[in-house]
Amino acid sequence: MKPVNVLLKTFCLLFVLGLLNLEAQAQQLPATLNATMDAYQYPYEVKYLPVSVEGKPYKMAYMDVAPATQVQNPQAVLLLHGKNFFGAYWRQTIKFLSDNGFRVIVPDQIGFGKSEKPEVYYNFHQLAQNTQELLRHLGVQQVAVVGHSMGGMLATRFALMYPGMTTKLVLENPIGLEDYRLFVPYKNLEELYQEELKRTEESMRKYHNTYYTAWKPAYDEWVKVPAAQIDHPDYPKVAKASALTYAMIYQQPVVYEFDQVKAPTLVVIGQADRTIVGKGYIKDKQKLQEHGQYPQLGQQTAKAIPNAKLVALQQVGHIPHFEATERFHEELLAFLR
Repeated sequence: MKPVNVLLKTFCLLFVLGLLNLEAQAQQLPATLNATMDAYQYPYEVKYLPVSVEGKPYKMAYMDVAPATQVQNPQAVLLLHGKNFFGAYWRQTIKFLSDNGFRVIVPDQIGFGKSEKPEVYYNFHQLAQNTQELLRHLGVQQVAVVGHSMGGMLATRFALMYPGMTTKLVLENPIGLEDYRLFVPYKNLEELYQEELKRTEESMRKYHNTYYTAWKPAYDEWVKVPAAQIDHPDYPKVAKASALTYAMIYQQPVVYEFDQVKAPTLVVIGQADRTIVGKGYIKDKQKLQEHGQYPQLGQQTAKAIPNAKLVALQQVGHIPHFEATERFHEELLAFLR
């Protein structure tokens, strides 16, 4: 081999390694994060919309991702995050939908992610109204709504409040499939707040482990990002918002209204999920066995919603779009089309 070719190949290899190193540096997570996670980079451009809550304006963050290829009048899809997450965890699903010609809108609800975290009365009606305002701002008249975990409760509320806007509804391992007030002991706001202040990265990781059938290094980001807020002076604000939104979930069930949903609905259930909001407060072992049984809850939910299809994913936990990404995307695309 000629010396010039050797030098050229060596240069190319070093260049590629340099790019990989830059990418790794770009994805390195900050040591600390403020309440709105300013130093943490989302996969797509983040914009902000002021929304009014209790008479005051607060910034609501969102991503609005166009189709990767030119599409005339692309169908809009709204992705709604869970309580312990934020819009960035939809990264793979956003890309998949965009690559398949959809416009993808991903808000961080007030109280979550890069949105502001005021100390207000949180309720699903207000979050749904904020989301509807965002869609109107973006010129979206109709949308397919996809909600995971807490986002499934919000997606249900949105579909109930705005049936004319909701073309389709997708519930991915939603919480709220049972009324937690009936078996989870009540905790007042101060008790909830003190619990949030005690959070550590270790306790967060332990809880996140319950979401999956097996841990993967890729899941680490979703622990490290919220954990980076703990040592920041803003953390009490984050903790209070988390306590308030726990109370929202506990106090505002949607399970009794599934029969009122008008939109065609896809219910995707990881069968290994045993999530109960407030599970740590339950001391009765029998109640722990009776509740959080997603195989049965999924069937009940699909039966309660008039026009629903159930997809049961075996050996998958609380987050199918992580643990069974290809299958989840396959089912989602078939349903949306």
